[in-house]
Amino acid sequence: MPEPRFLVVRLGSLGDIVHTFPAVAGLREAFPEGEIVWLTHPRWRALIVSSGLATDTWEVETRSYHSLRENFGRISKEHFTAAIDYQGLWKSAALPFFGGVSRRIGFSSQSIREFGVPLLYTDRIRCTQTHIADQNGELSVRAGARSGVGAVALSVPSIQEVFVLQLLRSFAIERYIVLSPAGGWRSKCWPPERYGALCQKIHCELGLRCVLNYGPGEDDLIPAVKAASGEAAPIAYNGSLDQLMALLRNAVCIVGGDTGPLHLAVALGTPAVAIFGPTNPARNGPYRIGDRSGTASPIDIVLRSPRALTTYKRGDQPAPSILEIGVDAVFDAVRRQVEIRR
Repeated sequence: MPEPRFLVVRLGSLGDIVHTFPAVAGLREAFPEGEIVWLTHPRWRALIVSSGLATDTWEVETRSYHSLRENFGRISKEHFTAAIDYQGLWKSAALPFFGGVSRRIGFSSQSIREFGVPLLYTDRIRCTQTHIADQNGELSVRAGARSGVGAVALSVPSIQEVFVLQLLRSFAIERYIVLSPAGGWRSKCWPPERYGALCQKIHCELGLRCVLNYGPGEDDLIPAVKAASGEAAPIAYNGSLDQLMALLRNAVCIVGGDTGPLHLAVALGTPAVAIFGPTNPARNGPYRIGDRSGTASPIDIVLRSPRALTTYKRGDQPAPSILEIGVDAVFDAVRRQVEIRR
């Protein structure tokens, strides 16, 4: 019997792709000789390649008619056993549908954000798990995986690791903590002034420097963090994805909200202090294989107000619940992580 050929669709973003890796790893463990083609946005190709899970990685730009038409034709020629849409949007579901894949697996209407998308699937999965990584795993099980999630080992190019560590040493930085103050939309972000105050406490009381990670469109946060950091002098860093992976893997820990760099750091084995507000950490929090409990691993510390109301509505101001988390509470969590790993 021929090995199955799967089309995996997860176009973005950083954190969502990281939370898809365990499900695709479950598929790979069940079919080690099978073919897995991952369809994604060009920005995330290197990240997917670093997982070693896909036989091939195809790029698609959904805002380009030429790219869409090219991929529809490419998909139709490959005769995939099944397509698995881990994203659950019209733009992701349309790719295998118009590409003519006969079996298309996706989420049911109870688990999906955009109305009507499940009409494009042949297999609609109503999820029973809480964390999004485990929900993704339920799609893999429908495709034939024995376990919904598997182990993931991301590779970091050694040349990038050497470059990043040498760069940090030029600033006299050996051990450091990464702060990730951004997070997609501002209502789930801890204020930058508090990150600055945290930087100051980490430097004064723990003797460690902080590195501020930021991405495109997030430059405005950095001056506010630095202004509140006093003499702590954090280093702002905005490198390539490979360089970000090297930076995260060698950090003592990362501090951030529900954001892609935090989830990537967890996937690389770095301990996290996660600051959550409106989004639910039971669904979107740090995820490590073997937890499967709907809560963070003991290696991670998640801070969230007990009065927080879960919502995924995007706002342009920090949610009241995330403002209830003070600098001292976050510093105490960081101190515990540092002491464990001295």
